Amino acid sequence: MSRFIDKLTFARANSPMEEPEDIARNGLLIHHHRHGRDGTHSPTLGQLFKRVGDAAASADADGVDLELGPASSAASSRPLSFLLTFTDLVYSVKNTSRRPFRCARTDPVAAGAGADGRTKTLLDGVSGEAREGEILAVLGASGSGKSTLIDALASRIARESLQGSVRLNGEAVDRKLMKSISAYVMQDDLLYPMLTVEETLMFSAEFRLPRTLSKSKKKARVQQLIDQLGLRRAAGTIIGDEGHRGVSGGERRRVSIGIDIIHDPIILFLDEPTSGLDSTSAFMVVKVLQRIAQSGSIVVMSVHQPSSRLIGLLDRMIFLSRGQTVYSGRPDGLPLFFSEFGHPIPENENRTEFALDLIRELEASPTGTKPLVDFNRSWQTVKLSRHNALPPKSPTTLKDAISASISRGKLVSGATDGSGGPAGSVPTFANPFWIETAVLSRRAATNSRRLPELFGMRLGAVLVTGFILATIFWRLDNSPKGVQERLGFFAIGMSTMFYTCADALPVFLQERYIFMRETAYNAYRRSSYVLSNTIIGFPPLVFLSISFAATTFFAVGLAGGAQGFFFFFLIVLASFWAGSGFVTFLSGVVSHVMLGYTVVVAILAYFLLFSGFFINRDRIPDYWLWFHYLSLVKYPYEAVMMNEFGDESKCFVRGTQMFENTPLGALPEALKLSVLKAMSGSLGVSLTSTTCVTTGPDVLKQQGITQLSKWDCLMVTVAWGFFFRVLFYFSLLLGSKGKRR
Repeated sequence: MSRFIDKLTFARANSPMEEPEDIARNGLLIHHHRHGRDGTHSPTLGQLFKRVGDAAASADADGVDLELGPASSAASSRPLSFLLTFTDLVYSVKNTSRRPFRCARTDPVAAGAGADGRTKTLLDGVSGEAREGEILAVLGASGSGKSTLIDALASRIARESLQGSVRLNGEAVDRKLMKSISAYVMQDDLLYPMLTVEETLMFSAEFRLPRTLSKSKKKARVQQLIDQLGLRRAAGTIIGDEGHRGVSGGERRRVSIGIDIIHDPIILFLDEPTSGLDSTSAFMVVKVLQRIAQSGSIVVMSVHQPSSRLIGLLDRMIFLSRGQTVYSGRPDGLPLFFSEFGHPIPENENRTEFALDLIRELEASPTGTKPLVDFNRSWQTVKLSRHNALPPKSPTTLKDAISASISRGKLVSGATDGSGGPAGSVPTFANPFWIETAVLSRRAATNSRRLPELFGMRLGAVLVTGFILATIFWRLDNSPKGVQERLGFFAIGMSTMFYTCADALPVFLQERYIFMRETAYNAYRRSSYVLSNTIIGFPPLVFLSISFAATTFFAVGLAGGAQGFFFFFLIVLASFWAGSGFVTFLSGVVSHVMLGYTVVVAILAYFLLFSGFFINRDRIPDYWLWFHYLSLVKYPYEAVMMNEFGDESKCFVRGTQMFENTPLGALPEALKLSVLKAMSGSLGVSLTSTTCVTTGPDVLKQQGITQLSKWDCLMVTVAWGFFFRVLFYFSLLLGSKGKRR
C-alpha cells in the first residue's frame, strides 16, 4: 500500500492557519467546500481511503501510477443524508445541597430549581437541530447546561430521566445505535502517556476497524488521519505526562479527537474541546473539526467562550442560560437578533462575548433571562413560519441513510448483521473477543515496558522484604523455638505477598476514565479488558514469586528439598495471584487511591488476624468463624505449614526439649533428666533425651490445621484469584455505563 501512497500528489501548507483546502501536511490533497453554499461535498476519509485501496489494486493489476483526484460527481451531488433534531428536552435532578440559612431567599426560577426547591432543572425545553456537514456549537456560562445537552444528544442520559425527543432523520435513536454511529470526546485528554501519537491512533484503529481490513489499510487510515489532524511532526512523540515531556496541549487534544474518529463516525460529540488551550491551539482544533464536518459528519460541541476567529468556523449556535435556550441560529444572525431585542451589538465588539456578558447581566437581574427566553421563542416561531412556506424536503429514512453512508466509506467497517432495523446496519463491536484481548494486551505491555520503574519498585520491595526475613530467620533449627519462629516467618511471609499487591490499586484507577471512554462507545468488550489485564499482570507475578522463594526458602532452611521449594514457589505465586485479584477488584469499586489503600490495608489486616496464626481455628468464637474461612491469608498459611510439617519422620521436640518455654526450662540439664526418668516410670514409657515427643503432624494438630491438604489449600487460593477477577468484571459492567440517571 505504501508504495502507491508515495505516488500521490502532495501539498504542504505555508502556515497552519491557512484554509483547510491548503492544509495537507505530507498527506493527501483534500479539497473542502462548505456544505450548502455550492451544493457539493468533499469526500469522506473513508471514501479517500477506499479510493486509495481501489486504485492500489488497479495499479497492481495494470502497472500504472496512482493519483488521487477530486470526488466523483455522484458523491458531490448527493443530498443531505443526516439531520439530528431535538425537541423540548427537559432533564431534572434531585437537589441534594443543604441550605443552612433558611433566611437567605433565592428565586427558584433564576436558580434553575423546581417549584418545590427539591429538584434542579438542568435542561428546560431545549430544541434545535444539527446538520451533516456543519458544526453546532453550544455556548453558555458555567452551569448553563452545555455538557448536559451534549450528554442528552449522545444518549448518555437514561431515557426514563430525559423528557422530549431526539431524532435522526425523523426517527427515534436508541442508545445502542447511537453508540455505533457516533463518537464522544470528553473534556479531559485521557491517553496512555508512554505511547506515541502514531501508536495511540494505531491501537484505536485496531479496536475500531474490523479484522477484514488488512494491516496495511489500517496503517494507511492512521496516516491519513495524522495528516488531517495536522500531527505529522508529532507522530513519533510520546503523549507524555507530568514526569515525561511529550506533545503540546493542542496536539494532545487533537489526538483525543483522532482516537474517536478513526472509524469516521456519522456524529461527533465534543465536550468543550478548546478548554485550557491558547487561542491558536483552539483555532487549530476547531479547524480540524470543520474538516471533519465537511467530510460528511455532524459535529456537536460545547464551547465556553470562543474567540472571534472561532465564530467564523461555526455553522449553528445555541446559547443556554440555566438550561433554557436564549438564542438558536447561525452566527451571522446574532446582530439582528440582539438588535431587535433592544440591545444592539457594537460594531467592533466580539458578538459572542457581548451575548454572554448580556446573558450574565440578565441572570443577575430580578427577572432573570425570562425576557430573552420569551423573545427567542417568538423569534423561532417567526423563522419556523418562514421555513414552512418553503416546499418541504422528503427526508431519507434512517436505515437507507446509514446504508448509503457506509457504502460511501463512513463507519469504515461497512459491515452489517443482517437485521432489519437501522441498528442492523452497523455491528456492535468491530472485532471478535480474541482480537480485542490481543490488542489490549499489546497496548498495556508497550506502555508498561516504557515504565520499568514501576515493576522495579515492586521487585525491590519484594527482594528487600525477602532479604530481611531471610537474615532474621536464618537457618532455623528443629527445636520448639524453631517451630515458633517458622510460624512467625510463614505468617509474615504470606501476608507480605498480599500487601505488596497493593500497587495494583492505582493502575486501574489511572486507567479508569480511559476505559470508560473507550467502552462507552463499544471500542471493545469489558470482558476483553479483564482478560488482557490478567494476561499482562501474570508474568510479573511469576518473576516476583521466584525472587521471593529463592531469597528465603534455602536461607531460612525450610524442609522438602527441591519438591518443597517447588510447592513453596507455587503457593507464593498463588498468593500473589489471589492478592492482585483482590486489589484489582477493589480498584473497580473504589474510585480514590487513598481511600483504596485504606480499605486494602484494613481488610488485609483482618485476613491476617483470622488466618489461624494469632488464634487457632477451634478457639475462634462461632460468630467470627465465617471470617476465618473468608481469610485469603488462611489458605497459603496452612499450605506452607503442611509443606513444612507434613513429614512424620521429622522430629521437632526431643526429650528434655519439652521443658522449653516452661518454668522447668531453667532447671539444670541433670535435673531435667531426672524429671524425665520419673515421668517414664509413671507413664510406663521409656523417655530419654533423644526420644521424639512432637513430630511435624503433631505441630499441625496443635495449630488446628487438619481440614485440608496442602494441594487443596493451593487450589482454593487459585480459585480466590479467579473469583475476584470475575467480581472485577461485574464491577466494570455495573459501574461504567457512562450515562446519567
